[in-house]
Amino acid sequence: MAMPCADLLIVGGGSSGAALAYEAVRRGLKVTLLEAEDPAVGTSSRSTKLLHGGVRYLELAVKKADPAQFKLVREALVERGHWIRQAPFLAHTLNLVLPTEGLIERSYYRLGLGFYDLLAGSAGLGATSSLNAEGVQRAFPGLDRRFNGGVRYSDGQFNDARLNLLMLLTAAQAGLEVVRDCRVVGFERTDGRLSAAISEGPGGEQQRWPARVIVNATGIAADQLRLLAEPDAEARLLVSRGTHLVLRGNLCAGGDGLLIPRTSDGRVLFLLPFFGRTLLGTTDIPCPAAEATKVSDQERTYLLEYLARWFPDGTTAEVGSAWAGGRPLIRAAGSSASSSRLVREHEVEQLPSGLISLLGGKWTTCRVLALDALQVVLARLGGPEPVAKPLPLLGSAADSDQTVPQLLALRPRLQQQLPDHPQQGAQADHLIASYGLRAEEVIHHARHPTELEPLSEVLPICRAEWRFNIAQEWATTATDLLSRRSRLALLDQQETARLSAMASELLLDSGSTSPINHQQ
Repeated sequence: MAMPCADLLIVGGGSSGAALAYEAVRRGLKVTLLEAEDPAVGTSSRSTKLLHGGVRYLELAVKKADPAQFKLVREALVERGHWIRQAPFLAHTLNLVLPTEGLIERSYYRLGLGFYDLLAGSAGLGATSSLNAEGVQRAFPGLDRRFNGGVRYSDGQFNDARLNLLMLLTAAQAGLEVVRDCRVVGFERTDGRLSAAISEGPGGEQQRWPARVIVNATGIAADQLRLLAEPDAEARLLVSRGTHLVLRGNLCAGGDGLLIPRTSDGRVLFLLPFFGRTLLGTTDIPCPAAEATKVSDQERTYLLEYLARWFPDGTTAEVGSAWAGGRPLIRAAGSSASSSRLVREHEVEQLPSGLISLLGGKWTTCRVLALDALQVVLARLGGPEPVAKPLPLLGSAADSDQTVPQLLALRPRLQQQLPDHPQQGAQADHLIASYGLRAEEVIHHARHPTELEPLSEVLPICRAEWRFNIAQEWATTATDLLSRRSRLALLDQQETARLSAMASELLLDSGSTSPINHQQ
């Protein structure tokens, strides 16, 4: 079957592809997005869950007087506020504490983080403040008592996989065509320029996708698609693996996150509250793209050793889950810089074949990358630049200022509709934090009241939620349900294994047999 020609064909359904699709649809373009597996299956669901300017980048910017680093931090601070406003149920302000051992160190960090606030300007989330020894111990009871104070500052925390999915779902309702489980294996050319992509489905079936413009938004796999378009193209990316551990205990008792500012590989480490548990990460190990999600024993040991240095009294908790993702870092030809020293800049590259590639960047600034790419796409298409129409994210109010008040009004109504059980309040919070104002739609997918009963004490997911994920959110596998529609797999791998067969049975009961999901 011949597919109609799209204005824009995007290959890759991670954060940069999703952001580009969303912004292009807002401007009236006819857009198709092809995803090889499930949206956000790779790096975009495996971040440290922070929306942040980058304290480490700011320090490097000051030490090297590097305008590129300053620009990156400033952009990210503005974008941090954008996401918190647009989807406050998925993104929120998080205070972080940087412990210090003396007045000189505390003054140094207070000055630097004050500059961080200054760069944020009107997009600031809260002023930096100092903590005494008692305040630091109250926030982190097991922390080494050599720290006699600290500095508290604000950044953002978010649910990366669900925000990624939400951009695509919203754009799909406005006309975007999304096709998952659809891997691009080749291109067609007209007069030497790319004019169509050739995809292959799970059964080996091939499909032709003509488009006026084709964009490569495959993240750490971008070089593979570039070489498919032009076999003599020079590789541009260095992949750096970031590994995270999730501890079953909550070491962030006060609700703040902890920043460990100095490590042997030049990165900072974070200890963050995460669904009632503790997220520890991240490492920085250059690796082949194919090994970006593999957690090594070396990285696990590295993280736990640093944790023991900062929490030496035996309060370190059992590891419930470990996972990793790759960063797509742009490397100049012949560069020998370590991955921890490369700036998280982005680039919109155009190859002679016509392929546009989105290179580098990070989650917080994916919209900036998308808007830069959109300018290139629109120039290629020609004609006047279309005006962007309002397109509130699903789960948010039409007026973003009204989302939080409406969520507060929704919670008691939602709780009344849930079964009476000890997790009732937590379940209402979970549904709102995942689906926003669509939370009531989720519970209406229950075929029987028992399908609203929580299936796990770790995370109060229920069968009705799975039915909603399948019917409305393109989930086709147990991994989709447990890793990205909910985040249980990132919290507890044993609990995930226990529920995996149950999720697979419900998928069969729901009749979810087709791996291809087109526009909803």
